[in-house]
Amino acid sequence: MSLKFGSLLTLVLAFFVLQSVAAGQTMPAATQWIPGDAVISLELAQPKVLLDLLAGKKASAFVKALPAYQEQASKPQFQQFLAILGYMESELGTDWRRALARLTGGGITLAICPEETVILIVDAEDEQLLKRFGEMLLEMARSEAEKKGQPGRVASTQYRDVTAWTFDGKEAHAIIGKRLVMASRPEGLKAVLELRAETWGDNLASKKDYRAAKRQLSRGGDNAVATVFADLKLLMQAPNIAGLLKQQGENPLAALAFAGIVEAMRDSNWLGLGLAIEDQTLICRASVDGETVARTSPASFALPKEPGEGALPNLIVPRRIAAFTLYRDLHQFYAAKDDLFPERTSGLIFFENMMGIFFSGRDLTNEVLAQTRPEIRFVVAEQQFDPAIGTPIVKLPAFAMILRLRDEEQFDEVFEEAWQKAIGLVNFTRGQQAMPGLIIDRPIHNDTKLTVAYFSTAEIEDKTELAQRFNIRPSLVMPGDYLVLSSTDSLARDIIDALGREIERTVKPLAQTHSLLELEGVQLASILQANRQTLVRGDMVKKGSTQEEAEAGIDLLITLAKLLESLKLSIGMHEGTTEAGLEIKLNL
Repeated sequence: MSLKFGSLLTLVLAFFVLQSVAAGQTMPAATQWIPGDAVISLELAQPKVLLDLLAGKKASAFVKALPAYQEQASKPQFQQFLAILGYMESELGTDWRRALARLTGGGITLAICPEETVILIVDAEDEQLLKRFGEMLLEMARSEAEKKGQPGRVASTQYRDVTAWTFDGKEAHAIIGKRLVMASRPEGLKAVLELRAETWGDNLASKKDYRAAKRQLSRGGDNAVATVFADLKLLMQAPNIAGLLKQQGENPLAALAFAGIVEAMRDSNWLGLGLAIEDQTLICRASVDGETVARTSPASFALPKEPGEGALPNLIVPRRIAAFTLYRDLHQFYAAKDDLFPERTSGLIFFENMMGIFFSGRDLTNEVLAQTRPEIRFVVAEQQFDPAIGTPIVKLPAFAMILRLRDEEQFDEVFEEAWQKAIGLVNFTRGQQAMPGLIIDRPIHNDTKLTVAYFSTAEIEDKTELAQRFNIRPSLVMPGDYLVLSSTDSLARDIIDALGREIERTVKPLAQTHSLLELEGVQLASILQANRQTLVRGDMVKKGSTQEEAEAGIDLLITLAKLLESLKLSIGMHEGTTEAGLEIKLNL
């Protein structure tokens, strides 16, 4: 009797010891369960931080104030959704925000693998809550399947010590401790479970390129909320992606804008993205492992030549919507046109012929573009219309391009002559069609002479709803060594003032940065609001929407623009590789 009792006591003690050991063990990293052939993986290491931003009090108040939300809230489908949400909260014993935080607090990993396989691994903080959640979903799935007369859709299968379930015969999932594993195909779940049983297998965490990407991203600190890894060699095998990059390289304007970026993507093995959150600002950094474009490559015109060189900061003007600055050597770009665009298109031939006319036969490569410096800037701003001149019914933004010249004194008159020839050609063409032409004026602003062309409104009585052409007052201005081509004289004046401030404080280039884009959401919302009725009518005509539907869609677009306080994207080089940074500041 005592022997049996002692044996039983030993077994009980052994059981508790084993349980204690198991409880003390931690799950391996989710990436050790992801197959090594994953094309793209997303790791959300701090879901609570993102949840606080997107589902916190400010965000919730913002969403509930949206007209679209209020409209949906009155529909029966939305009320049904709220009822289901309430049922889930009751079953889980907590509200949905706390439940979501506890169910995902350990991290979320998503991977896209070959054969259209998607794998999702969610690590919960509360194992018991996860089990209750799984049981609740199982009950709901069984109930739904029985209603449809398909009870066999919900089924389970055993793989070693794990019970896997499917709710529709396609997806498969299992709960293992605090970890929920889901796959779009049963084969995907099987691959995960095999890696779990044999942790030394070919998994994502052991992949050389993955580890290199993680090391690169860690240089920015360990505060990343989320990271993304993409196997570019596998992605480039997709015809759509390969075709898109090929098109970018063959298009002259795309080659000018994206040179160096496309080449870096083509020549890299991986792409890494890291996301951090500071207050209401999302900060994303991207990096690839490919070396920068060779100096002998035709696309090298996009690369700063010296360590201190780079794009100039964007100009700040009143009512600015967007600004875009590039480091691009136009002289070198056009000199390499035969390599960049071996097939001379009709558009390129027409452009060369027109430039020959405008610049009186001067060689476009060595006599004209050779005078431009690599700093190119663009500005887009909302217009303020003078009631005395008139207000167009469609209010387009003003835009301008700013170049720097090497020898402004020698070429000021050359560019002036070319610009006036272009205006003359427009007037000649419009005159042939019995349409009013442009009148040239030469006002002065802050000791700088402008050359302005405009359509007269002198004979128009009602100046409150002018035609769209009155948005344009093409202007040329050359303050100092700058050449400014603007769609309006008012923006040209603002640029003169901005350049004057810049010259006073000696603005330095952004070292090794070759592209910089900035967007102002509030100002974008302002111009959308100014054109609201026009946009609504356009939606009604193009999409066949009712006025209420069109108004709701445009109002949502305006609200989303207000949500974006500012956006800043910079692309450049660091230690021989291409890197990009994106900052999105939300206005909640």
